[in-house]
Amino acid sequence: MSKRLKLIFWTCVSILAFLEFGVASNIGICYGRNADNLPSPNKVSELIQHLNIKFVRMYDANIDVLKAFANTGIELMIGVPNADLLAFAQFQSNVDTWLRNNILPYYPTTKITSISVGLEVTEAPDNATGLVLPAMQNIHTALKKAGLDKKIKISSSHSLAILSRSFPPSSASFSKKHSAFLKPMLEFLVENESPFMIDLYPYYAYRDSAEKVQLEYALFESSSQVVDPATGLLYSNMFDAQLDAIYFALTAMNFKTIKVMVTESGWPSKGSPKETAATPDNALAYNTNLIRHVIGDPGTPAKPGEEIDVYLFSLFNENRKPGMESERNWGMFYANGTSVYALDFTGESTVPVSPTNSTTGVSPSPGDNSNSTVTIGGGGGGAKKWCIASSQASVTELQSALDWACGPGNVDCSAVQPNQPCFEPDTVLSHASYAFNTYYQQSGGSSLDCSFGGVSVEVDKDPSYGNCLYMIAPATDGMNRTMAGNITGNITAIDSPLASPSTSNEGVRQMVVSVAVSVLLPCFVVSLSLLW
Repeated sequence: MSKRLKLIFWTCVSILAFLEFGVASNIGICYGRNADNLPSPNKVSELIQHLNIKFVRMYDANIDVLKAFANTGIELMIGVPNADLLAFAQFQSNVDTWLRNNILPYYPTTKITSISVGLEVTEAPDNATGLVLPAMQNIHTALKKAGLDKKIKISSSHSLAILSRSFPPSSASFSKKHSAFLKPMLEFLVENESPFMIDLYPYYAYRDSAEKVQLEYALFESSSQVVDPATGLLYSNMFDAQLDAIYFALTAMNFKTIKVMVTESGWPSKGSPKETAATPDNALAYNTNLIRHVIGDPGTPAKPGEEIDVYLFSLFNENRKPGMESERNWGMFYANGTSVYALDFTGESTVPVSPTNSTTGVSPSPGDNSNSTVTIGGGGGGAKKWCIASSQASVTELQSALDWACGPGNVDCSAVQPNQPCFEPDTVLSHASYAFNTYYQQSGGSSLDCSFGGVSVEVDKDPSYGNCLYMIAPATDGMNRTMAGNITGNITAIDSPLASPSTSNEGVRQMVVSVAVSVLLPCFVVSLSLLW
């Protein structure tokens, strides 16, 4: 083969490689299950297929979930919880058994493509960083024995707090206290061509530094730009700045080639009184703009055109999660299946989104579908109900139940504190009624959620008074229909692109085919003609 022919041939191959790997970035969804009364895994699988989402992150290896996603083609990232790290790190036999029981029976029918080992371990109270790499190595050994080490990637997700400094992005660096843990883990990722996983939340940066960070900058809505003084790079949104901080921190440790994957990012639709930016409108604005940015304009100022896979957090609100009110309200859907807001997962809608100023945004209750366009099973078609404290119960019993609701029950009881709208009348009966109903509505509104040891009752009359407004519980008959019916037949879409989903990735695929035909065909024809 002449030098000229070789040159043309390899040019063709290079173009083919570009077309193969130059496809658009991917958007996935996080499927957390730390909640009561969630739809069954089978129903969730059908919902995700209806939304045309192709990538799902779960936080364990639940067998029922794995079965539900069989033969769907959806790529699953499964997780190893922090609580299991010790067992996975200590003995190879533990991992071998886990793989044999939880993975091999369902693979490849269920398309498991990656395993996240541990969850933000540097921020965990038990400081399990020393267990992560041994656990990853044992999992890799088990996968290698099964011939899957090239097909299933292994990594670990981290919080942005793993950085000691994140701004300006070019000056970012990992915290020195984590260096002994990070360096060998990064070497493992390079050796096995696995991504560095990071959870990015501009919401927290805005919430904790609202005096320094503009809401529009956090929501991808800024009309101005922030300059990195060291590089001159311009940032129009915080997500890119946070992501570039990771790139620069990795470069500072001489790990320039590691692919970065954003395994969580989102915005809460509801928060405590102090979390004024947590509104449905802001959540819709952030997630819509993030999807459009990732799919339509990939890359960052430091790495323009760089593909980045992002998992939105989260599919459902999770009422069991501890912490501030926002921690339980990151979902696009309520537990009863109604949507919190109408999100276009394709990124193709041209309808503008309008974030509200945080002080005026109001979060709807799970039974209020004013912002919902997708309803599983009709959601909320029956009579409205509330849950209040029984006047027949003793003060001692009510106080005990109230303490549980405001503690382990994860109810935000700030409204019954002094100078708040539901403090008066200052009685245990009144305060318990507000707390019971809040737990009832955020848990799905079934009769079981209004038990409280027999000291509460369901009522059909709104107990709200004055400025003290009680949440409206979702109707339970809608939920029953949801569970019994077929999601595909029961989903109602109103003026939403979700009614007829199409994916940007499909458009990219068609474009790639078109370019391949128009460019590669003549390229190879020329090569063949030179042979003759």
